Amino acid sequence: MKIVVIGGTGLIGSKLVKRLQAKGHDAIAASPASGVNTMTGEGLAQVLEGAQVVVDLANSPSFEDKAVLEFFQTSGRNLMSAEAAAGVRHHLALSVVGTERLLESGYLRAKMAQETIIRESGIPYTIVHSTQFFEFMFGIAQSGADGGKVHLSPAMMQPIFSDDVADALVDFVLGSPLNKTVEIAGPDVIRIADAVGQYLRQIGDTRDIVVDSQTRYFGALLENNSLVPSPGARLGKLPFSEWVKTATPPPAH
Repeated sequence: MKIVVIGGTGLIGSKLVKRLQAKGHDAIAASPASGVNTMTGEGLAQVLEGAQVVVDLANSPSFEDKAVLEFFQTSGRNLMSAEAAAGVRHHLALSVVGTERLLESGYLRAKMAQETIIRESGIPYTIVHSTQFFEFMFGIAQSGADGGKVHLSPAMMQPIFSDDVADALVDFVLGSPLNKTVEIAGPDVIRIADAVGQYLRQIGDTRDIVVDSQTRYFGALLENNSLVPSPGARLGKLPFSEWVKTATPPPAH
C-alpha cells in the first residue's frame, strides 16, 4: 500500500515511515526537503499519485498566533484538495489531547481549524489526539522560562513516549478510517511541574521551578485535567519515570 507521510522526516514521522516500510508498505516521507510543500502546494499532486493513505504530521515553523493559523488552514486546504483529486481513501492527522478545551491558545485554535477542514473535506479520516511527547519536556520548560526560573502549571498531564506514538499510528494507518477522533496517552498521570522538573534535573538544568496555577500553557490557562485524555484512550507502554532516567538534552540547533 502506498502511504504518504507529510512531515515524514520529523521525530514521529521518521519512526512511522520506518515501521511501515518494515511491514512491506510503500511509505514515503514527504517534506519541503523532498520537494513537497503543503503551504505552496508544490509537489503534492506528484507525491500523492497512487496513494491510498495520507498521514499529516506537519507542524508550523512558527507558533505565533496569526502565522500558525495561516499554516494549518492553508496547508490543510491544499492537502485535502490534492487528496480529493488523487482519490486518497484515508486521511490521518495527529493533533493534541485537549484541543477543543484550550482554544485560548493560538496554536490549539489553529489545530482546531485544521481538524474542521479535515472533517468537512468528505475524505474518510481518523484524527488522533495525542498527549505531550516525553521529548517535549524541554519545550514546555522553555515556554515558562523567565531568567533563572521556570514557571510551570500544577495541572496534570499524561505524556507519551514517541515510540509508543509511532506504534499507535501504525495501527490506525493500517486500519479502516474511523471518521472520528481517538486519543492516545502515556500510562501515567503526573503534574506538569513534576514531569518537567524531573527532566531538567536529569539533564543537569538547575533553574528553579516555580509552580503557579496562573502560568499559561502556550497561551491557555489550564484546569487540572485539561491535558488528560478521556477514559478509553489507548495507552503507551513506557512509563515517564523510566524514560526520564536516561533522558538527554535536546540537540543544539
